[in-house]
Amino acid sequence: MNANITLNPNRVVQYLCKSPEEFLKTDIIRFIKENGIRMVNFMYPADDNRLKTLNFVINSEDYLDSILTFGERVDGSSLFPFIEAGNSDLYVIPRYATAFVDPFAEVPTLSMLASFFDKEGNPLKSSPEYTLQKACHSFKDVTGMDFYAMGELEYYVISEDTGLFEATDQKGYHESAPYAKFNDFRMECMSLIAQVGGQIKYGHNEVGNFTIDGKIFEQNEIEFLPVPAKQAADHLMLAKWIIRTLAMKKGYDVTFAPKITEGKAGSGLHIHFKIMKDDKNMMIENGVLSDIAKKAIVGILENADAITAMGNKVPTSYFRLVPHQEAPTSICWGDRNRSVLVRVPLGWTGEKDMCSQANPLETPATTNPEKQTAELRSADCSADVYQLIAAMVVAAREGFEMGNALERADQLYVSVNIHSDENKAKLATLKGLPDSCEASAMKLAEKRNVFEKYDVFSPEMISGIIKKLESFKDGSLRKDISGNRKAMLDLVKKYWHCG
Repeated sequence: MNANITLNPNRVVQYLCKSPEEFLKTDIIRFIKENGIRMVNFMYPADDNRLKTLNFVINSEDYLDSILTFGERVDGSSLFPFIEAGNSDLYVIPRYATAFVDPFAEVPTLSMLASFFDKEGNPLKSSPEYTLQKACHSFKDVTGMDFYAMGELEYYVISEDTGLFEATDQKGYHESAPYAKFNDFRMECMSLIAQVGGQIKYGHNEVGNFTIDGKIFEQNEIEFLPVPAKQAADHLMLAKWIIRTLAMKKGYDVTFAPKITEGKAGSGLHIHFKIMKDDKNMMIENGVLSDIAKKAIVGILENADAITAMGNKVPTSYFRLVPHQEAPTSICWGDRNRSVLVRVPLGWTGEKDMCSQANPLETPATTNPEKQTAELRSADCSADVYQLIAAMVVAAREGFEMGNALERADQLYVSVNIHSDENKAKLATLKGLPDSCEASAMKLAEKRNVFEKYDVFSPEMISGIIKKLESFKDGSLRKDISGNRKAMLDLVKKYWHCG
């Protein structure tokens, strides 16, 4: 048996001895019948970037076959503001490849993510999930390659302070117990995320770690493995649902908010990407970053200001995007440099074999793993992850359609911290990211043709995003409440559970 199936923690995969992409309706029905499953859930994201759930009791095999084949109707106007109440019915159809046993349900339940379809039976053009699918198809049509992505999901866990082994303020990076209090919680989250299909790379404590008013605030991160872009978005949606639900059961509060208090590290949602062709990573050529990678990076940089409209959807997003906070402000890229917007991290491209040096009995490896990625560092969890990754795919594709992409790559490259004295002249030549929802809306309006090209983003979706961002009326908010701690904390509280 394939070891990737044998070691897969998803019970459906283990039982059927198939990879999820091979699941058929008959497989789902067999699993349900042979494992005592009594309910089926359809789950799907709405405009607030949270998963919604529709429950079905299994009354008979005929009824089960019917819902798996034909889905069910839902009220689209209650899910998306751009759908009018007078013509709001949508169909939701399950995607068998996403099937998992609900780890929280008391009644044995099989859950699946579902897709939206219109009254004619066509995929809903303005659905975020279908938008990402269209983006990936257009990327492959233009480049002949596939876009893979992975997220770095940052969040805070908040609970009562025990007073024992207090952590060092803002020094929580990779901390261990007993100074880190929620390692076990994070590991339980990771185990459950893997059981529902998430492909996890690792987890750890992050920088944010402090105590206020008798409560511990501890920042954690779960990072995923690169997978096809649509799967990456699915994994992030399910992960947020798992983390919040498990926290509620344990009596913890959890927030993915980009800003949680004054003067402390906020949480981002960094998205890594790599370009694949015939199972080969195209980001590296002869041991150095490839022209393919540079073109994709430049496409994202040239449209980065508009991408914030998909990746930074609440006013507090822009209180995180300020200088000297390990969050980007200027549109540039660099290697291993956390002050830039797009970072190229270490990619196992060195000539020395590290394993045999650390373990002298091992035979040196003859080839390096193809792990090189590039990382967009601006987004946070207020994002609609399907829209965000779709926007990155579209922008990367634009890089391949630019005649001067490699020249722009040289112009936008920064070798050291962008805020250092030696980079003052360079900094003056770079564009900055928007400083508000209103400013992001304006940039998206200016560049909407990029995202609507090839019918990827629907005009209705773009107009809806712009309208929602403009409604915050936050164009001067950062300036208006500067130094006003109460106003800042009130704003943080308002968007505590965004996304």
